[in-house]
Amino acid sequence: MKLVDASSWIEFLRGRDSEPSQRVKALLARGNAAWCDMTAVELWNGAQGHAEKKALEELEAEVRLCAVNEQVWAKARLLARRSREKGHTVASVDIVIAACAVNYDLELEHCDAHFDKILLIAKKL
Repeated sequence: MKLVDASSWIEFLRGRDSEPSQRVKALLARGNAAWCDMTAVELWNGAQGHAEKKALEELEAEVRLCAVNEQVWAKARLLARRSREKGHTVASVDIVIAACAVNYDLELEHCDAHFDKILLIAKKL
């Protein structure tokens, strides 16, 4: 099971022939794709056209939702603090998504390079 970030979902939803899109397709085919509330909000906020909105509705019915609960918020606060101590300013949304992956002990499927730095810090939480 992998927590899929919006960056990879967008590649998939927009039908791009990219490695992230192919990885998401494979995760979905095996039933190994998950997302969290923050990712779903990001995707709905940027949804384009009827087809993309319909695809999101279908995904909501089949993809495992990892709730952003109290434990995730606590890890997110700690991750934000540790990131700043290391000199990294990270978008709050990405901190919550990384904290969610850590909380549920899931790998993070993404295609945003900045997540690599965040995840190095997150592994030490």
